[in-house]
Amino acid sequence: MTVMMLKQLLDIIVCPVAACRKPLTLAADEGSLQCTGCRRIYPVQDGIPVLLEDKATMPQA
Repeated sequence: MTVMMLKQLLDIIVCPVAACRKPLTLAADEGSLQCTGCRRIYPVQDGIPVLLEDKATMPQA
């Protein structure tokens, strides 16, 4: 999946955490997605966003 396709997905997907549901953005590394609300970072594996709360990481402080 190209970065362009990933950016198109960002128009329709949101953070899967029930208390959040904020939009996701392409993270600085362009290899993961970051929530604009809770700041969780979701990996992208083989071009597929892994939107599972237990697979997300929190950014380093």
